[in-house]
Amino acid sequence: MEKILIIEDDMTISHELKELLDGSGYEAVILEEFEHTVEHIIESSPNLVLLDINIPFLNGQQVLQNLRKKSDVPVIMVTSKNTEIDEVLAMSYGADDYITKPYNPTLLLLRISAVLKRANRTSDSLTYKDITVYSGKGVLSRGDESVELTKNEMIIFQMLLHRVETIVSRDDIMTELWNNAEYVNENTLTVNVSRLRGKLAKLGCENAIETKKGQGYMLV
Repeated sequence: MEKILIIEDDMTISHELKELLDGSGYEAVILEEFEHTVEHIIESSPNLVLLDINIPFLNGQQVLQNLRKKSDVPVIMVTSKNTEIDEVLAMSYGADDYITKPYNPTLLLLRISAVLKRANRTSDSLTYKDITVYSGKGVLSRGDESVELTKNEMIIFQMLLHRVETIVSRDDIMTELWNNAEYVNENTLTVNVSRLRGKLAKLGCENAIETKKGQGYMLV
């Protein structure tokens, strides 16, 4: 079930939204504390955020701007404003869609469905423990920290991640790299794995990759 986080300071509207979404097959969660909105979004790990512009502390556009530094979670901006400049600002800060109040419930559900389908088609993020993996960007992120991976390092990491706790042979990894037009030899692979280990260690994951002598590598 896909989780939708509702960020709206009018609790009457929030509960109406929750009822609508719960009745439409989603898991709706209401944010009730707005002082650390971005942090709450990250911790909640929703599939989509309904974000009102007029909320306490940081407004919705500021929240979105800060959120986009840390997460690509789909966001639909919800506001009572109905001017072109508001829509342009919302989209320029990284909103996936924009709808004004009072909104048509059927239209809102259609917008939500469309954004989620688009996100599911294009999402390139995975997670390892509390590290978010943005394969399309070549980035690993944990909280405020992030590291960039080379193409080879990302291919290796994704192979290990998709088969976590399972040994992946050096031959399988080298074949995958060759399939991606990346030439490697035994020494190059060893260097890439070593660098990948170092970058994971920078994010607090020491000894994440184990070497299995004569067999390959395993992500633990």
